[in-house]
Amino acid sequence: MPCSLCNCTTREFEKADERVYVQCTGCKAILLSPENYLTPEAEKFRYSLHNNDVNDPGYINFVSPVVEQIKIDFSSDSMGLDFGCGTGPVITSELKKSGFQIALFDLYFHPNKKVLENSFDYIICCEVMEHFKNPLKEFKLLRSLLKEHGKLYCKTEVWNETIDFHNWQYKNDKTHVFFYNRETLEWIRENLQFSDLEIKNGLIIFSA
Repeated sequence: MPCSLCNCTTREFEKADERVYVQCTGCKAILLSPENYLTPEAEKFRYSLHNNDVNDPGYINFVSPVVEQIKIDFSSDSMGLDFGCGTGPVITSELKKSGFQIALFDLYFHPNKKVLENSFDYIICCEVMEHFKNPLKEFKLLRSLLKEHGKLYCKTEVWNETIDFHNWQYKNDKTHVFFYNRETLEWIRENLQFSDLEIKNGLIIFSA
């Protein structure tokens, strides 16, 4: 199977819990084999179980690096998009407390595609990109929605060769289908015309 991001060939990588994973020979991403994808119905059900409570102190703390960085980089009159916000848009909730304006889009829970006809100063993509079955299509969309000098804030666990993939907890969520490492992120920066990539505090920032 070709890589769903860069279209390079893939090689066998790992089999765990009856799920098959391959690794791209180009961008080095790790992909779940499509025959192991959940159905859309099963996927939506699992997302509905995610406990992203806007009042949960633990989750608020988890997303605080995104919230604080956006407050540093943008003023409250800038327009943002919480892409893949799920059932509980915690980052949006926290930023709105400081007067920020943020639109919501989620394939299952906020599926208003008219939102995607706008352009944005910044886009939030928190614990979402590992769910992309077609990451090239999704990142092209996100790039097209950013205004000049805009920023895309992503949060996901980045894999590297020091991590034992077989025992890596992050792969165990059956809705996680695509895993990134530094080379994968650099490929996105270079091939989708982002001007910069910064990885810090568990936060991935692409600049337009």
